[in-house]
Amino acid sequence: MAPDKFLTPEEVVARYRDELSLGTLRNWRSLRIGPNFVKIGKAVLYPRDALEAWDRQNTVTCQVGNLPVGTENDLV
Repeated sequence: MAPDKFLTPEEVVARYRDELSLGTLRNWRSLRIGPNFVKIGKAVLYPRDALEAWDRQNTVTCQVGNLPVGTENDLV
């Protein structure tokens, strides 16, 4: 098993720059929401590819057409 294929919950928190907590991950696991994880005994691990898929699922797509009038030129 490649050591960088899985992240610990602490590494997941660091990956998201502490914008979510260990408690949030724990709650999500109990509710079966959030990123997929692997449980081996007491160890909880998050596959890196599952986190990347979760990121894609939660990506918000913005469209230039939704900007208020006069702001399109501000993007350049």
